[in-house]
Amino acid sequence: MIKEERFNWASFLKNLAILAIPVALQNLLVSTGTMIDTMMIAKLGENSVGAVGLCAQYANLMVAGYWGFIGGGILFIAQYWGANDENGICRSYGLMLSCIMTVAFLFGSVALFKPHWVMRLYTDKIVLQEIGISYLKIIGFAYPLQLFSIGASTLLRATEKVKMPLIASIVSVFTNLFLNWVLIYGNLGFPALGVRGAAIATVIAASVNVLILLLACLITKYRYIFMVRKHFAWCGSKVKEFFTKVSPIIINEVFLGIGNMTINIVLGRQSAPTIAAVAVFRTLEGLIIAFFFGFSSASAVLVGKDVGAGFLESAYQKAKRLIPLCMAGVATVGLCIILFRHKIISAMSLTGEAAQTASYIITAFMIIAIIRMGNWCMNDTYRASGDAVTGTVLEIIAMYVLVLPVVCITGLVLKVDIRLLFPLIYCDELIRWILMFIHLHTGKWIKPVTEIGKAKREEFLAYRKAKRHKKTSV
Repeated sequence: MIKEERFNWASFLKNLAILAIPVALQNLLVSTGTMIDTMMIAKLGENSVGAVGLCAQYANLMVAGYWGFIGGGILFIAQYWGANDENGICRSYGLMLSCIMTVAFLFGSVALFKPHWVMRLYTDKIVLQEIGISYLKIIGFAYPLQLFSIGASTLLRATEKVKMPLIASIVSVFTNLFLNWVLIYGNLGFPALGVRGAAIATVIAASVNVLILLLACLITKYRYIFMVRKHFAWCGSKVKEFFTKVSPIIINEVFLGIGNMTINIVLGRQSAPTIAAVAVFRTLEGLIIAFFFGFSSASAVLVGKDVGAGFLESAYQKAKRLIPLCMAGVATVGLCIILFRHKIISAMSLTGEAAQTASYIITAFMIIAIIRMGNWCMNDTYRASGDAVTGTVLEIIAMYVLVLPVVCITGLVLKVDIRLLFPLIYCDELIRWILMFIHLHTGKWIKPVTEIGKAKREEFLAYRKAKRHKKTSV
């Protein structure tokens, strides 16, 4: 029997802070490092900024290839963590890691051996293609290292060990920035390598990240990451369950990745100043996502852990409060970026038309981001709780029925100005937010994968239904 209890805000906020703040700091640090990285490359000229920005869009396509497995990993690891199931944690990590490393080697191979394919896809400007090719031929070595770190960090976060990824990121980011200074401009007696120097610095920093993570786990005796035999102790039924839950997330991320790639292709056909402005915006977009990701990760772990342990009403009550808190936090950060956008743009060495375009894009996105990140947080919460279908269906339908036709027609056929084109990229966000928020209050997104969680689901849904009926009858 589910008992009504007063929500413990103090405990909730404390646990949220313990999980969210280190993750937010880590991602803010990485994004700030990326922004400084872009600023350092910007001194080489707008073409270098634009070319590296387009290479980053290829990396974002890789994210679409592996993020579904990360989402599935969080779903299973967080719930098995709540149920104190060591075998389930290790098996889920092994499945997740195997899948994302496959993606890493695939994208890395294309970057190393066929970089001209990538650049011709994203832009028709020869000068940008040449710069991008020289960058991709090196950065491809970083992809397997980066994805291993992401997989290990996912395991650590889902089991509430958030300090180790933060420490590794701090060392990695400062390594990257120092080596950028040395290799891009040719300091300390090294040759000035330009964008190739930035790529080399990224590869070395990614190696440092992996080493620090493994060393930290060894020192703290964190056992899950070294239990290799259990990582691959798979059985047919559990593998089937993993991919059944993960498949909708993978489909979602792949189709969204293709959709976003199409949008980036449209943007890559704009003027050179616009491409440079978009590259700067993508860097700042990373700051918003970084701040939000702390909430999103905390939501996934806090809610998923309760779902796995069978505390379904507690998971529901936490999710209801996490979404508005996330949106309020994003609004606060967004306001700060809007206020200081001109200084940021100036630091990125943008001037004239590129600076004006960047100012408009940044302002527009910071307003849109409040709703956008709310959608993202709800979707991550649903996934960690076992519902990987609802967000997938809504996102894919919105992308292919509404967003892509509008963007392609306005951008490629009508060739409208970027000031009209850019907001149309996010024309689906409010519609999806309304539908996702309605689904949030039904509680039907709670679908445990642990036995103790499954045993409590029918009782929970009956309780939620009775509560809704009571409200409507009053």
